[in-house]
Amino acid sequence: MSGDAPRPALWRRRPWIAYLAVFVGVCGHASSEFVAKLISNNSAIEGPEISVWRFVLGGAGLVVVALAIPASRDLITPLRRDGWALLAFSILGVASAYLFFHWSLDYASVPQVATVVTTAPIFVGLINMAVNKIPIGAAKIVSGLGAVAGVAFLVTDGAVLALAGHAGNLIGIVFAILCALLMSVYLVLIKPYIARYGALRITAITLFLGGAVLWLGVGVLFGRWVDVFTLPSLVPVAASAIVVLAFYNTTITQWLWIGGLAAAPDITRAMYLFFLKPVIAALLAIVFLGTSLSIWQVLAIAVICSAVAAEAVLDRLFRKRATSARGETLKAVPD
Repeated sequence: MSGDAPRPALWRRRPWIAYLAVFVGVCGHASSEFVAKLISNNSAIEGPEISVWRFVLGGAGLVVVALAIPASRDLITPLRRDGWALLAFSILGVASAYLFFHWSLDYASVPQVATVVTTAPIFVGLINMAVNKIPIGAAKIVSGLGAVAGVAFLVTDGAVLALAGHAGNLIGIVFAILCALLMSVYLVLIKPYIARYGALRITAITLFLGGAVLWLGVGVLFGRWVDVFTLPSLVPVAASAIVVLAFYNTTITQWLWIGGLAAAPDITRAMYLFFLKPVIAALLAIVFLGTSLSIWQVLAIAVICSAVAAEAVLDRLFRKRATSARGETLKAVPD
């Protein structure tokens, strides 16, 4: 298959498919912190090592999927033509971003990490504006600020001190910010390469290379050389959680999420679905853990969902007002 294959025509004709793929990907992201904590609580495996397990196995899973599909089987052409760029994306957007993500959970709580990482859509909008000269717009600013406030309120149940934590949490919060920033850079800059080679091939290559970089980096920096072949000897709970994190939260989720964002007509709008991550996590806790929500958490969920839904409505409203204003200006100009 040619390396210059266009983006699948179906995604161009029906943009909602791209947004659906992003939403399904967000559903997978919603449980990643929980699964990572399940691993660390039931084994001696900590944040940096968890990132290695996740992306070595998850990246290998994506390569297998790519090789199984004829249209995505050629992984050599992208590497030959844009190998250095893809390696850079793998180091910054995969290895570094997710090392900081899993490492942050060793210092900060799940609510703190979830709150900070969920601000990634704001970074995407700013980076997209700087790189592609696409303005964020008043609608996205208003709805984004509302969603961030709702997320913070939801995961802390309104307790500001619970979000602030203590001084020791600062390291974890900084790591989570770095994760959100690096991930956002990757998502914006990788889009042309996905348009050129396809989402599956680029996701498989960058995640596989990212896993290799993580394995080497964690081994050199932390002295923890992960042997993935020891998976069957781990505690069953930890082993099962690693399998879920690698093949569900990574192989499937990352493919749909990254591919959907690249195919979406408006990447900033698509990324706003990421604000729903803590909402989905709360609903999963209700279904699978029997957790009950307080009235404040219910109100926070309503705020987040309303902010995400309002973005499209507000965007049309602001555009309509701008068009009307320009029309009135033209009428006022004498012939």
